[in-house]
Amino acid sequence: MTDKSFRTYTPSDRIIEEIDRALNNIFCKQVSSRPYPPASTDGETETPTMTTEQKKVAAGLVRVNHAGEMAAQALYQGQSLTARDPKLADKLKYASIEEADHLNWCRNRLEELGERPSLLDPLWYAGSFAIGMAAGIAGDRWNLGFLAETEHQVVRHLDSHLDRLPENDVRSRAIVSQMKIDEQGHAELAENLGAAELPRPVKQFMKLTSKVMTNLAEKV
Repeated sequence: MTDKSFRTYTPSDRIIEEIDRALNNIFCKQVSSRPYPPASTDGETETPTMTTEQKKVAAGLVRVNHAGEMAAQALYQGQSLTARDPKLADKLKYASIEEADHLNWCRNRLEELGERPSLLDPLWYAGSFAIGMAAGIAGDRWNLGFLAETEHQVVRHLDSHLDRLPENDVRSRAIVSQMKIDEQGHAELAENLGAAELPRPVKQFMKLTSKVMTNLAEKV
């Protein structure tokens, strides 16, 4: 007897799955796979001592990180779709799970601060998805090279946020510190898998686009 519950996984199914994933990332709060980093700071009383201006600064930086993690989700999604080596696609999907944690942690922190994500999140997602697909089409070594350079730039970006965040905002700092550890690990993974060194003009262009995104996301 034929099992009527069996259904062939078609390209249309894959497209629907990816659209559903994108919509969930942009508009829905997901369940994190790891504990919320600020939980380790619950015994500290940072919130009452933060001024209105400090909260504004923290919210702007967390909003930037949330937008960056939104872009990272789309980037990994596009890269995994066009990766030629199935093993590489699997590693990209695994790394995206940690990026999803970052996305959720930033969203939680924004809610704690009484703030919202960037209104331009759908734009960040669409643009990064297209870039991720292009990186994958260029070939696996270039795909990995783009990933490694992206993560190195993110680590430097997170370092600058740790410098700018109020010292007494221990909850935001706990999130950013863990994100930095994970992003460095992703960069090293890409390099260990044979990432190509990107040309200097490409790196400069990546820095420029990142600067535009962070400046807009912090305010909008």
